[in-house]
Amino acid sequence: MIIDQGDKEVQNTSLNKYALACALVASMVSIVSGYDTGVMSGAMMFIKEDLGISDTQQEILAGILNVCALVGSLTAGRTSDVIGRRYTIFLASILFIIGAILMGYGPNYAVLMVGRCVCGLGVGFALMVAPVYSTEISSAASRGFLTSLPEICIALGIFLGYISNYYLGKHLSLKLGWRLMLGIAAIPSIFVAFVILSMPESPRWLVMQGQLGKAKKVLLRVSNTAQEAELRFKDIKIAAGIDENCTDEIVKVSQKSQGEGVWRELILRPTPSVRWILIAAVGIHFFEHATGIEAVMLYSPRIFRKAGVTSKEKLLLATIGVGLTKITFLLIALVLLDKVGRRRLLQVSVGGMIVGLTTLGFSLTMVEQAHEQASWALTLSIMATYVYVGFFNVGLAPVTWVYSSEIFPLRLRAQGTSIGVAVNRSMNAIVSMTFISIYKAITIGGSFFMFAGMSVIAWVFFYFYLPETKGKALEEMEMLFTKKSSGKSVAMVIDPMHKV
Repeated sequence: MIIDQGDKEVQNTSLNKYALACALVASMVSIVSGYDTGVMSGAMMFIKEDLGISDTQQEILAGILNVCALVGSLTAGRTSDVIGRRYTIFLASILFIIGAILMGYGPNYAVLMVGRCVCGLGVGFALMVAPVYSTEISSAASRGFLTSLPEICIALGIFLGYISNYYLGKHLSLKLGWRLMLGIAAIPSIFVAFVILSMPESPRWLVMQGQLGKAKKVLLRVSNTAQEAELRFKDIKIAAGIDENCTDEIVKVSQKSQGEGVWRELILRPTPSVRWILIAAVGIHFFEHATGIEAVMLYSPRIFRKAGVTSKEKLLLATIGVGLTKITFLLIALVLLDKVGRRRLLQVSVGGMIVGLTTLGFSLTMVEQAHEQASWALTLSIMATYVYVGFFNVGLAPVTWVYSSEIFPLRLRAQGTSIGVAVNRSMNAIVSMTFISIYKAITIGGSFFMFAGMSVIAWVFFYFYLPETKGKALEEMEMLFTKKSSGKSVAMVIDPMHKV
C-alpha cells in the first residue's frame, strides 16, 4: 500500500542531535573503507619497491578489495535483514580489524592479498549498511545530510591515508613504513566495534521484526516532536503491512516483511515502479565509477608523474591536494543536498566532471607529445584533476549513496541497496584493475577522454531516469516512481504499456 502524505512528516525541520550522533557513529566505519583506498595509492609505490611486484600484481592488489567487496555487499543485504543494521556494522568493523592486522603483518604478497580480501568483505558490508542505517533513522528534512555522512567519512579516510603515505613513507624505513600505513586501520575499527553496540537499532528494521514497542522508543528519540514520531511510526507500520492503529508492543509479521521473497520482487517479477527504482539505483552506482574516479584516487601519483612531477615527496603532496579537494566539496554538498536537491546537483556535478576530464585528457596528451617539459601542461593537468575531483564530490559522490538508499520500499531496501553496492564495487574493481593496461593501450590522455565520454552518457541517463526525491518521506518513494514526471522523468520508457 502506498501513502500520499505530501509534506506532513516535515513539521520541525531542525536537525535532531541524537539522530545525528547515530548517523555519525554508523558512518565512522566508512573511514576505514576510505583510508584503505587513500593509503594504498601511496603504499603501492613502497610495496613494489620492497616486494618487487609487477604492474599486473599491482592492478590485482588494487582491485581485489573491490572484488571481495562485491561479495560482501551481496551478502550484507540479507545479513542486515536477519541480524539487523547495527550488528551488520559491528561485523564490518571486525572484518576491518582482521584485514588490517594481516596487511600490517604482510611478510609477503600472498598474506597481503588475504588481508586485502578480508578488508574487501568489510568494505562491502560497510558501504551497504551505513547509508541504509542513516536513511532509516532520518526524517525527510535531514535525510540528505545524514545519509551523505558515510561519504564524508570515506573522504576523511582517503585524506588520512594520503597524510599517512606522506609522513610514514618519509620518516620510516621501507619495510616498516608501508606495513604501518596499512596496519593502523585496525585502531578506528576497534573503536567503532565497541561504540556501535551502544547505538539503537534502525526503527524500520525493528518494525519489520514486529518489535513495535522498541521501534516507537527509537523514533521518539530521533524525531523532534512526539507528533512527528507518531506520524513516522504509522507510515512505517503501513509500509510493513501492519495495521496503523495497532498498539501492541510485539506483533507477528509475515516472512515477506522480514525480507523473504525479496529477490523475486526485485529481479524476477518486479512491478513497473520497482523496476524503475532498480534501474535508477544500478545506473547511478554504475556511473559513479565508470566515469573514472577510482583511476584518479588510486593512481593519482602515477597521473602526476606522467604530467611531469618527478619527486616522490612532491607526488605525495600533490595527492594530499586531491584529498583536501574531495573533503572541501563534500562539505559543500552536505549543505546543498537538502536545499538544492539531488537531481540538480547531479546535473551540475556531471557537467563539471565532463569539463575536468576533457581538460585532463588534453593536457596529458600535450605532455606526452612535448619533446621537453611543458610547465603549462603540467599545471593544467593538476588543476584539471582538482576540478574533476571537486565536481565529482559536490554531486555524484554523495548523491549516489543518498539516492540509492532512500528510493527502495522498506521491504526491499537492504537487498536492493546491496545490488547497487555490488554494481558499484564491480565497476570500481574493473577500473582499478585495468587502468594501467588501458592507458598503456590508448595513452593516459586517451583514457581520460574515454571517461569524459562515459560522463556524457551518465548526464543523459540522470536527466531522463532520476526524479527528484528531496523532501519526500521514504514511504512515498514507490509512488514517486509510479508517477510520470512532467517532461523530465520517463517512466514510460521503462514500461510503455504501464498506465499511471
